[in-house]
Amino acid sequence: MAVTHAESRKAKATAKSAQDAIALLKNDHREVEGWFEEFENTNSGPKKQKLANQICLALRVHTQIEEEIFYPACREAGIDDDMMDEADVEHASAEKLIAEIESGKPGDDHWDAKVKVLSEMIKHHVKEEEQRDGMFAKAKKADLDLEELGAQMAQRKAALMKRKGG
Repeated sequence: MAVTHAESRKAKATAKSAQDAIALLKNDHREVEGWFEEFENTNSGPKKQKLANQICLALRVHTQIEEEIFYPACREAGIDDDMMDEADVEHASAEKLIAEIESGKPGDDHWDAKVKVLSEMIKHHVKEEEQRDGMFAKAKKADLDLEELGAQMAQRKAALMKRKGG
């Protein structure tokens, strides 16, 4: 069966985006944003619990691959230390809130509010990474092999998700 040019381009684009570090991170961002939106739009305790679990796991894995692979590569490439330091602090703050969410449940005092605040923190962090002069733009301009980084991150993400039960 012959492959059309459009199918070939699509396959190459899919393969490239699957390997590109920034595309991988942006895909994670969109997935978690969707879950936060679902959380906001439901009143079901069990559904909120399921979504919060998905969000917390995804964010734990996402921050870990950023901290282990992407951020060190960015620092090595000379990306602004202040920007990188701020991202580290934002991750640490999010991790504290994630731990509080994971130790609670729907109906607990301030539990929904903690998920809401986490959502707002993540939106701010994502905006800073993705904006025109943000970390991702600087990473694209730096001499980083984004495909190699993406491959490393995808492999590490798969291992973490398997280990953490995702």
